[in-house]
Amino acid sequence: MVFLIQQTLLFAVPLMIVALAGVCAERSGVINLALEGIMIFGAFVGVFFIRIMQENDIFMKEQGQILVLLTMIVAAVCGGLFSLLLAFSAITLKADQTIGGTALNMLSPAVVLFFIILISQQTTMGMATGGAASWFMIRPSTFGLPKDHSWGPFLDVLLNKVYLSTYICLIVFVLVSIFLYKTKTGLRLRSCGENPQAADSLGINVYKMRYLGVVLSGMLAGMGGFTYALTTANCTASGEVAGYGFLALAVMIFGNWTPLNIAAGGILFGLFKCIAATYQTLDINGDGVFMLSEIGISPYVYRMLPYLITLIILAFTSRNSRVPKAEGIPYDKGKR
Repeated sequence: MVFLIQQTLLFAVPLMIVALAGVCAERSGVINLALEGIMIFGAFVGVFFIRIMQENDIFMKEQGQILVLLTMIVAAVCGGLFSLLLAFSAITLKADQTIGGTALNMLSPAVVLFFIILISQQTTMGMATGGAASWFMIRPSTFGLPKDHSWGPFLDVLLNKVYLSTYICLIVFVLVSIFLYKTKTGLRLRSCGENPQAADSLGINVYKMRYLGVVLSGMLAGMGGFTYALTTANCTASGEVAGYGFLALAVMIFGNWTPLNIAAGGILFGLFKCIAATYQTLDINGDGVFMLSEIGISPYVYRMLPYLITLIILAFTSRNSRVPKAEGIPYDKGKR
């Protein structure tokens, strides 16, 4: 059960932070379908930054957690900068937000794959070692402690073999939730997604608030992309995040654009994602019997579970979802 809880958190936390990224944009009135592309971009930038730091011996091995923290900041900043493309097209140019997000989802993996191939070719020519996949996975030690270090039965669930990025994302999740729902700026941002004309009449700069929402969304998605690459080790040489950005959109809709429901949805989907990834080695009863792998069900069924559950839950819950009223509607100052 300790293993199951820890692995569920590893899959759930990136979903939660990226789903909250979608909330930041859509509460301001901009549909951010580019979460998948921003995640891919953030994952690449983060892993590439760590690779540069390690190759140049800027950080020692015992400083790995400091490097992870710094890399999360870099990935967040680059994700925010990348999201400016969506903000400029959707807010300034008033272009169709769905098309803009789709375009970024197509652009990001193409750009990332180009640089991965370029870097791997230079590595092969200059060092005669490695390839794209050999450096796109990072496995630092947890808190700099040996893997067999034990904190006791209870604390092992929370502290043993847990990535620092997991707790940073949880802290950021709480802080951004407080910002959105407990601060004056957060209230202004949400008002721009409900009735931008009324907000403008009160002196709120709608364009500024929407830019803030999209950039904050990009920062969270970039951070979530790097966290996914760091903790799940499923990013491959093709520069993909296994549809996590789209799954985060489903979690956002399931959570009805509210942080607490998003957290519950992230844990639920993270559990099924964990089962899909670890069913062969999942010992539920602790008796050495891998029940799920002995049932005889095809492994493809387990891999489809998170997405099937997503479709089923959305079919029953999307009817009650309350979308921000001005979501996806370009703001026209002269329109009433």
